[in-house]
Amino acid sequence: MSPDLHQRLNVHDGLGITSGGRAELEQMVQGGLTSVNCTCSVWEGFRGTMERIARWKQSFVENADLALQVYKVSDIARAKAQGKVGIILGWQNTSAIEDQLPFIQIFHELGVRVVQLTYNTQNLLGTGCYESRDSGLSDFGREAIDEFNRVRMLIDLSHVGPKTSAETIAYSKLPVCYTHVAPRALKDHPRNKTDEELKFIVDRGGFIGLTFFVPFLHRGEAAGLEDFIEVVEHTINIVGEDRIGFGTDLRVNYPSWSIYWKEDSHVAPMYWAHDKGYARQLTRFTEIRYPGGFKDFTGYPMLTRAMEQRGWSESRIRKVMGDNWIRFLGEVWGDA
Repeated sequence: MSPDLHQRLNVHDGLGITSGGRAELEQMVQGGLTSVNCTCSVWEGFRGTMERIARWKQSFVENADLALQVYKVSDIARAKAQGKVGIILGWQNTSAIEDQLPFIQIFHELGVRVVQLTYNTQNLLGTGCYESRDSGLSDFGREAIDEFNRVRMLIDLSHVGPKTSAETIAYSKLPVCYTHVAPRALKDHPRNKTDEELKFIVDRGGFIGLTFFVPFLHRGEAAGLEDFIEVVEHTINIVGEDRIGFGTDLRVNYPSWSIYWKEDSHVAPMYWAHDKGYARQLTRFTEIRYPGGFKDFTGYPMLTRAMEQRGWSESRIRKVMGDNWIRFLGEVWGDA
């Protein structure tokens, strides 16, 4: 790898999961990460999400030498210039708004900038990808989209069912995205998207963040980073190289502070695998693993190296590693 290429890149991860502790932030800086969308709500309601955001706000104060909160795209450039990582607060569900649309404004003022409509199952807005029947957007869901559009929060459809996703893409006045998905053409999995779905979102101004979480790759547990490069190249062949980036879905120390499970590493995975964090089991991953020895937030140079070894141009590497994402965020958030 060119010695300084990775450090010169804007490296944006469309989905990372951590509690925001100092050790994880140090990993991000060491890995040359410029910015990342960090989950701060999944199954939590209003209070639980406020507690998670409060922990992040405390972390920004305690670790101001390592990280800063991103409210607008110019904050990402500021983080890069200062050698810090820019943290975007995001959701993987809309449980936090409960049934109150005015809560959206409150969370926007706190800095939440990315919101996934559903996490795997049914909620008040629509249907997740693991439900047996996708009934599409609810009328309340359309009202919520109107409000997300008004405050310019980016809508994510990664874990959302196909009908609900298609209706959201068609209805939203602002472009929407998948933050962490893979092509179903390479691996038939409920979380993966068909070529038609990938093309549909991009044709309407949207964006695709591609993941290398091994259950979604065609060789599963045996997958390496070359399998992820195959995912990217397949998607480029479908939609081109200007509306794609990556979202690792990397999870490093995200304890399940919830009413269902105590903060314990043995039970925390159940929080992700079960409906509402405790009910029926939806996924059966034996372990959370990533390819090619990518274990934590220090691993991003491995992605750059894999792209170079594939013979990619520096222009393509720059786009996929972060420039595409950052440009798209500016389009949705409305700032430069």
